[in-house]
Amino acid sequence: MKKHTCNIQPANRVSQVKEYYFSKKLKEVAKMNAEGANIISLGIGSPDLLPSAATLEALHEDSLRADANGYQPYVGIAPFRKAYSEWYKEWYGVELNPDTEMQPLIGSKEGILHITLAFVNPGDKVLVPDPGYPTYSSVSSLAEAEVIKYDLTYENDWMPDFEALEKTDLSGVKLMWVNYPHMPTGKKATPELYKKIVEFGKKHNIVIVNDNPYSFILNDNPLSILSIEGAKDICVELNSMSKSHNMPGWRLGIACSNPEFIQWILRVKSNIDSGIYRPLQIAATEALKNTKEWHNANNEIYSRRRKKAEEIMELLDCSFDHNQAGMFLWGKIPDSYENVEELTELILHKAKVFITPGMIFGTNGERFIRISLCAPEEKLQEAYERIKRVI
Repeated sequence: MKKHTCNIQPANRVSQVKEYYFSKKLKEVAKMNAEGANIISLGIGSPDLLPSAATLEALHEDSLRADANGYQPYVGIAPFRKAYSEWYKEWYGVELNPDTEMQPLIGSKEGILHITLAFVNPGDKVLVPDPGYPTYSSVSSLAEAEVIKYDLTYENDWMPDFEALEKTDLSGVKLMWVNYPHMPTGKKATPELYKKIVEFGKKHNIVIVNDNPYSFILNDNPLSILSIEGAKDICVELNSMSKSHNMPGWRLGIACSNPEFIQWILRVKSNIDSGIYRPLQIAATEALKNTKEWHNANNEIYSRRRKKAEEIMELLDCSFDHNQAGMFLWGKIPDSYENVEELTELILHKAKVFITPGMIFGTNGERFIRISLCAPEEKLQEAYERIKRVI
């Protein structure tokens, strides 16, 4: 490759972030596969199940319309917003005005950027959970904010330590990221937890953003932080169709809050993209009508896969909570390993199975691994057999 002779440097913000772990690791896995390794990937949470038949039919039908391919409204089409509003009412008991309190997104990951840019100035502080989704930290860094990690620990059942938070220097904190059911630990939300978080945000004038894509997977009681009285005053909730409706590559999500917050988010978003392809929104409108029976059938599959993942955890002598929600299984590695990558790299290179090391989610994940349930039962069983031969 020809070396650049110009003395051009990237923006300072580029040095504040690294290439996303899975972007880098999956290139390594792809290279191994190209060399004949046949890796079983239990790393990414990308649902491999189909959306409902009605969803796929709606996508097909609308994509054939002559007017389907034009630019769409920045606020999304009215039927999509209305369907999401009705969905929030049916499943969470939350009333939302579809015209003023909801902003459709090209996936909730996009929303993390838009919300950060809408609320955070360079030098502001952002509270980010450790362990937590790495994008909360990286987007904050790109916005030139100061990331303040708050601990979620095994000993405290992966719940925020509000006493410790109150002792933290909160001056300049503008935004706090929360995520329940929690990824990667699978800790479920409770009304009591949400109430404490809302009270904390109001007390300290901190915007709370609850990232809520996992509440329909292996969870009998879906909850929204917006169900707490007064939550809309201080909270934004992100939701996504990726996990709950088997639509990860469709990139469809929603931000919900009070009208003023939604307008600020729209100001950012409308200057970045040009709307969501209408047939996707029409299909998503249909998907949001999926019945409880459809979701139960989805979860029956995840439940069977979960049992296989638990067998792998037990084979590895890892301890884990049997009451986790979401499409992953989080487990603590035995003391016999010096660090988590000693175990995950052994499994990758000897057993040809990719399992995520917990340290990518923060320092409190350094003794943990995460197994994705987004693989068929037979693949999980094969992974078990491969690991058994090398452990």
